[in-house]
Amino acid sequence: MNILSYGLLGLLTRDESSGYDLMLKIQPHWPAKHSQIYPLLSRMEEDELLSSRWIEQTDKPDKKMYTITDKGIQVLLEWMYTPVSTSPIRDELSLRLICFQITNPELLRQWIEERRQWYQIRQEYYEDLLKALPDEAVQPTHSYFGDYIVNTKAAMKAKAGMEWCDWVSGLISSGLAEHEASNSH
Repeated sequence: MNILSYGLLGLLTRDESSGYDLMLKIQPHWPAKHSQIYPLLSRMEEDELLSSRWIEQTDKPDKKMYTITDKGIQVLLEWMYTPVSTSPIRDELSLRLICFQITNPELLRQWIEERRQWYQIRQEYYEDLLKALPDEAVQPTHSYFGDYIVNTKAAMKAKAGMEWCDWVSGLISSGLAEHEASNSH
């Protein structure tokens, strides 16, 4: 079992879902593709962690719906009580920034602006997810409380990322202005 498997089981504790629906629900928090999800679902079904049924559809192919089993809940609970690992930090921009001095400030400015736009899109995305939650999701006893706090964290991180980009842009602008002033004398 990998972490994605546990996430899929966790989503199935709420309601029955298709593989496609599970992919849409998990992607805001964990990058996963069809090619990863469907083999995991098949394996977990073979291991009796979930069960499935087919729904006939007239205008589309039939849909396979999954539900978590009691055995799946037990496996999920065992995982929930293990220590949480720290997430790795892998950011290509950070590595580029460490050695940007061999390029030029305009390239740096471009990278920062592109990253700021990415953060803005992410913030809007997570804010939309938050708006779609029921008002009661702010209550720790609500089944969507986890979504509420995780999406809020993501929106806050995106906002902090935009603030960092603005700060770096200010440093670049003031540094270039200072450089131009010293060269004009």
